Amino acid sequence: MDAMDFRYKRYSDIEAQAVFDRLPAKRVGATDYAYMKEVLDAGFGNSDRCDMNVRFELAFAKKLGAKYAVTCSNGTVSLHACLLAAGVGPGDEVIVPPLTAAATALAVVYCYAVPVFADVHPLTLTMDPEDVRRKVTAHTKAIIPVSIYGLSCDMDPIMAIAKEFDLIVIEDNAQCYLGIYKGRLVGTIGHASSYSFQGSKHMTTGGDGGAVTCDDKAYMTRIRRAMGFGYPTIQAESNAPRTVPREVRQDWEFRRHPTFGYNFRMPITSAALGLAQLERLDDLVAARRIIAGLYDEVVHDVPWITRQFVPQGYESSCWAYVCQIDETMLGATWRDFRRKFVELGGDGLYSAWYPLHLEPTFRQMNFYGDAYRAPNFHPLYKGKVKSYQVGDCPVIERIQPTIAQFKTSFQTYEKAKQQAQALADTVRYFGG
Repeated sequence: MDAMDFRYKRYSDIEAQAVFDRLPAKRVGATDYAYMKEVLDAGFGNSDRCDMNVRFELAFAKKLGAKYAVTCSNGTVSLHACLLAAGVGPGDEVIVPPLTAAATALAVVYCYAVPVFADVHPLTLTMDPEDVRRKVTAHTKAIIPVSIYGLSCDMDPIMAIAKEFDLIVIEDNAQCYLGIYKGRLVGTIGHASSYSFQGSKHMTTGGDGGAVTCDDKAYMTRIRRAMGFGYPTIQAESNAPRTVPREVRQDWEFRRHPTFGYNFRMPITSAALGLAQLERLDDLVAARRIIAGLYDEVVHDVPWITRQFVPQGYESSCWAYVCQIDETMLGATWRDFRRKFVELGGDGLYSAWYPLHLEPTFRQMNFYGDAYRAPNFHPLYKGKVKSYQVGDCPVIERIQPTIAQFKTSFQTYEKAKQQAQALADTVRYFGG
């Protein structure tokens, strides 16, 4: 399928309105209140009296097509725990894309490993498998493909590379819920998948939160223990019975920390909100796809706009609607376009993140104060990545200033249509 032929699904006004009618105002509905009340009525102790985290994890795993799920405090520590559980540490490299939130690469640094940036495809904006292969070295331990803006990376070649070099693949699906890759649910392809419930995402647990899904029992056990102080009683299963009898684990001689771990656990109140949000996830995703379709109707044949290409067999969850603006053809700048869009009623227009490898903290490598304390200079690291420079990822460096992100998080169909109209008026103003 040619990139210009791609079109988002078009919903009728009746179909679209029905989806938005099922979504509560301000993202909070009766179920959210009911589950939160259940937690508050039970009171707080040293354990989850409502089994809310267990219920949320079991439901999340089922919905996202996994055997196991674990909740955590945010979508950064979810990546961090996956890396720790994979044995990533000083001396290792992890391949990440340069077009992503900083958390993807910082989770690598938190393990005292070295992020290596693989460039993106110019049309899909996702990690380019060919550049991934070029960046693999003897020090590579893992790959973190990011489903940027809700669109899956091309996972088959990435998984083939991982198999060839015995690497762990951790899907960063912070922006992708219920996406499709060649008939498969995104998040079921890598060795583990990380999700974020931060407030801008499809579903939230009250402003922050995260989760990991995984099918490998041994790997999931290590992930959960990395999140829970390394307690030996923790198993892969959310509802697993304690394997250590109470009379043993309550005894003064019981050793609680055979392995190292952090405290990344999710509060019960957050789990209550997450369970309620999960029950309407289909509509939350559908609403964003509807909004993306409205934008798409406006710009699909505008010659100076290139839309993020969704290949055949893929389905984006449309965390944002994204395109590239050709300033030469437009006869104006990206900033001119944004200014006019806001002037005509648009609710802002976001750029893409600055290429991550060129952000000051990566250029200066001041992660731990002095640059020479960076993982890149650890005595165990024998690799060649000692700096991050212009030219490391030429594709994203070239196209990042042209990328425009349009919001898809509006809570009413009326607001969505108004934003699409503002975009249409802007395009018309510039002669599109």
